[in-house]
Amino acid sequence: MADPTGREAVAAVWRIESARIVGALARYTGDFALAEDLAQEALAEALVTWPREGVPRHPAGWLLTVGRRRAVDAFRRRSALDGRYAALARDLGEGGAASGGAPADPVRDAGDVLWDPDQIDDDMLALMFLSCHPVLSREARVALTLRVVGGLTSDEIARVFLVPTATVQARITRAKKTLGAVRAPFEVPPAEERVKRLGSVLSVIYLIFTEGSSAGSGDDLIRLDLAGEAQRLSRVLARLMPDEPEVHGLLALLELTAARFPARTGPDGEPVLLEHQERRRWDHAAIRRGRAALARAGKAGRGLGAYGLQAAIAECHAVAPSVEATDWERVVLVYEALGRLSPSPVVDLNRAVAVSMARGPAAALPIVDELAASQELPNSHLLPSVRGELLTRLGRVDEARTELEHAVRLCGNERERTVLERKLDALG
Repeated sequence: MADPTGREAVAAVWRIESARIVGALARYTGDFALAEDLAQEALAEALVTWPREGVPRHPAGWLLTVGRRRAVDAFRRRSALDGRYAALARDLGEGGAASGGAPADPVRDAGDVLWDPDQIDDDMLALMFLSCHPVLSREARVALTLRVVGGLTSDEIARVFLVPTATVQARITRAKKTLGAVRAPFEVPPAEERVKRLGSVLSVIYLIFTEGSSAGSGDDLIRLDLAGEAQRLSRVLARLMPDEPEVHGLLALLELTAARFPARTGPDGEPVLLEHQERRRWDHAAIRRGRAALARAGKAGRGLGAYGLQAAIAECHAVAPSVEATDWERVVLVYEALGRLSPSPVVDLNRAVAVSMARGPAAALPIVDELAASQELPNSHLLPSVRGELLTRLGRVDEARTELEHAVRLCGNERERTVLERKLDALG
């Protein structure tokens, strides 16, 4: 009789172990695209076999061994007696008798060397750098990272980004073809290139978290599964690259930001603004983890990077007992430093909000007016939303109404739009 829990076990093991399996297969085959396909074939076989025959004693080893047997079959089809086929067959200890079936004890066949911790770390790191290769588009990097490092299916990625599954599959297929065309090696980049490429990896993790923490569209304000996946990836990266301060800076930022999630929405999922959040509901364990990561970033002696500075701002909020008691002058100073290090209209807009809290709305309005004149945020609801708030506090009600109406038209998230409409109603 089929075991109904088998499919659940497949999903759980895949989510935890898929990156290690793909990484190990890429190392053994020397072909990233093939490795990802082989891992998917092993997953498909597990979905059929485990519910029928039960979950194997070593499920990750089972998947890896099936994937490696598929690799032997693929190399044999490409070229009989190919050198790589012979090497893999010897590794399997079967002298080339690759039948494709799952062994009774896959860990015995796979060999303990497959799960050497140091090798796993190298494989994971190489997988992250390859998935975030600079030759890929931003959308492709995100999709490929979530697929091969995060273990998400194409359907899951499509759901969180509200795009068709076919679009996600096309992005992943194009990404693998691009990597193959440029012959991107499956390896941890050399030290001098690693720092350069690290920015791409951090950017992808940050983009995933940003989409999860402030969904750009849809009915949910926060997508906890997506934000949580970014946190998991960031923790993995911090373990793999413990001497890189900006890695810890990003981890600190994600932990401190996610700490506010429990208080950011009300019972019906409506947004709760910072000044109205019940701070006792914040995740104080996450705050401690974030502050520890920020301290580690600061100890590197090179100064905080862009993610570390954002984390320092988040720490100001995390340690303050209330909005009024927040050290807003420090927040302004850190935003000024961030603007010099990583200029951005969004940074300037956030600095304007901090200035309004530290020195009043009249001091902040010129910053926002300058941003509006530059037209650097033409399609963002954030700029008219902030300008409307400042004008409201200055008593310029008609102008504030115009700005908030504009923000409502631009806002793609249903929950945020509701908050803006309430502000409009409050103007009378």
